[in-house]
Amino acid sequence: MKSTRHFAKLAAALAGAAVLTASLSALARELSVSTVLSDAFPWGQAAEKWAELVEERTEGRLTLRVYPNSQLVAGDQTREFSAMRSGLIDMAVGSTINWSPQVPELNLFSLPFLMPDEAAVDAVTGGEAGEMIFEAIESRGVVPLAWGENGFRQLSNSRGPIGEPGDLDGLKIRVVGSPLFQDTFNALGADPTQMSWTDAQPALTTGAVDGQENPLSVFDVARIDQVGQEYLTLWNYMNDPLIFAVNQRVWDSLDEADREILRETAVEAGEWEIAMTREEERARLADIQERGVNVTELTDDQHQAFVDATREVHDKWIPRIGEEIVEAARAAIDGR
Repeated sequence: MKSTRHFAKLAAALAGAAVLTASLSALARELSVSTVLSDAFPWGQAAEKWAELVEERTEGRLTLRVYPNSQLVAGDQTREFSAMRSGLIDMAVGSTINWSPQVPELNLFSLPFLMPDEAAVDAVTGGEAGEMIFEAIESRGVVPLAWGENGFRQLSNSRGPIGEPGDLDGLKIRVVGSPLFQDTFNALGADPTQMSWTDAQPALTTGAVDGQENPLSVFDVARIDQVGQEYLTLWNYMNDPLIFAVNQRVWDSLDEADREILRETAVEAGEWEIAMTREEERARLADIQERGVNVTELTDDQHQAFVDATREVHDKWIPRIGEEIVEAARAAIDGR
């Protein structure tokens, strides 16, 4: 009889445990996070850091599953924002460049030679202009949470050193799928060719295009020098901040505590990734030079020649971005 009662209690305990497990399982939730680059790059590492922090702070109640290499949009990174807005993607750590076709205000960061240094970037993202851009994103059904950084984009090519606008005459330069980039390189006399990064590497290898522009982290990790890119110009012509964001409906479905965790961890992951990206910059450049890449650093006069050559791009794009946002950004840069 005693044995029977013991087994009954054991069965009840097991049943209770099963109910508890089922309840916890029902509460657990997995959310997809899209990135363009894998965790071999700081960009992908930012997403993984966010996922790690969320899992830890929610004790597994929320799991962020990172999908790198734009795999949720079949490799077309310019579709990422639309996919997140529609709910095909829950979350993303995305590029201002890639989201600019759907959010024109993000073209602010692609205006050539607007932001001269990292302090200028921080002044813009951390000030009124940054707030206005977040409002523009949210008005389109996506909730922005924090900033990250892909870094200043530098220019490489297979033909020779580039130290003045005339050196770009006729060069076929791979650019991302943004009309502003097309206008910038046209203004400099180059022949810009839009293509995805997946298509760019073989095009560089075969010589179908002469050059490309990317942050040093991408040039270094992707070993772009191994596909004929022997000349690198440090010109800091634009910076590509990253944005941690969530689909509006997903955000609304979360309770206030989980929203706060998502926001706090996004800010923490972003700050961590920005610091890491900047700290590694000089070491990356040294490694690139050790591999035999010819590096050109512009003098002030050389830099100004590029600024002057691209003024018409500002004139064309400022009305599309919004004069108020651009003025707020310029005020922040001047006051840094």
